Amino acid sequence: MILLLSTSDTGSRLTSYVELLRPFGHLAFVDAPGRWDLEAVAGRSLSLHGEMVFSTIVTGGDATRQGRILARAAGDVVIDATFGAGGYTRALLERGAIVHAFDRDPDAIAAGRSWSEAEENPPRLVLHPHRFSEMVDVMAAAGIAHVDGVVMDIGVSSMQLDQAHRGFAFSSDGPLDMRMSQEGASAADFLNGADEKAIADVLYTYGEERQSRRVARAIVAARPLETTGELARVVRKALGHKPHDKKDPATRTFQAIRIHVNGELDELSQALSAAEHVLREGGRLVVVSFHSLEDRIVKRFLREASSTPSASRHVPLAAQDDPVFSKVSKAIKPGEAEIERNPRAPVLRSTAFSAIAPKAFSRNVRVTSSISNRR
Repeated sequence: MILLLSTSDTGSRLTSYVELLRPFGHLAFVDAPGRWDLEAVAGRSLSLHGEMVFSTIVTGGDATRQGRILARAAGDVVIDATFGAGGYTRALLERGAIVHAFDRDPDAIAAGRSWSEAEENPPRLVLHPHRFSEMVDVMAAAGIAHVDGVVMDIGVSSMQLDQAHRGFAFSSDGPLDMRMSQEGASAADFLNGADEKAIADVLYTYGEERQSRRVARAIVAARPLETTGELARVVRKALGHKPHDKKDPATRTFQAIRIHVNGELDELSQALSAAEHVLREGGRLVVVSFHSLEDRIVKRFLREASSTPSASRHVPLAAQDDPVFSKVSKAIKPGEAEIERNPRAPVLRSTAFSAIAPKAFSRNVRVTSSISNRR
């Protein structure tokens, strides 16, 4: 960082100083006299990303435009790990944050590139077409070691569910796809190629389907399956579904296959460890989970990361990890207004934790999900 001590004519020469000093990194301004027009440094120095220090802030140009610059200078750097349709990112941007948004779905990234914040110089919205488990390497490549916050809304997005051609839902017929990244093996590839036992294990482990063997047997007998409608009808018939039943039994099967095709639970485990590494001290981690499998992984991770292990005579005290997170909120449930706006909201669970200290990242991440080997 270069420290620029102000003189009586610094304000009039600010642009020249910025051009001269910008190769050296960040600038800090102390005791600024007179009237300064901050527009002179907008987009010219990385210092405006959060490391300007003012003992006196003085207006000089357009107040609205300078307000945006100061908000940017003071704004938190936050990772939206699951960009989707951009709801969280929009709320963060409106509060002055700089957002690094991750999504492996190319449709989501393409839509985000049209946002005005992504076209600013420097951009307040930086889009990363990557899995959120890769946030450590991606942020390092962007020159950012630690961030102020990470938010994750786990699972499939409403945008994906509502697009029949993506094959995530059985509410309307579409190709049996379910790939978030739109590459690799699809749901149809798995169901038409795996043996009966492998399918049953996926349904039992990721869908908690008690009659997984019966459903798997029916799937194999009905192959090849090409559409979501075909799969839903096979599952309903196998489980004796009646039209007046409250919950469609195909829900568990679709959830299980989607989680398997996208490796969602392993991805979640790795992303939580990655977030633990990139958060600065005092940074916030907010996780929104959808179903019990996600919820258990998140709760176990946060419980272990926010508590001190009990002393053991077999483990030296120096070798025991200190707690990394402290809880800053209880589980947050949606209110009536949110449920009215979003009918899917009642099943969401969210919680927030604050990082006590950054932790070194280990690539030997403990996998918290595995396929059950049922006898």
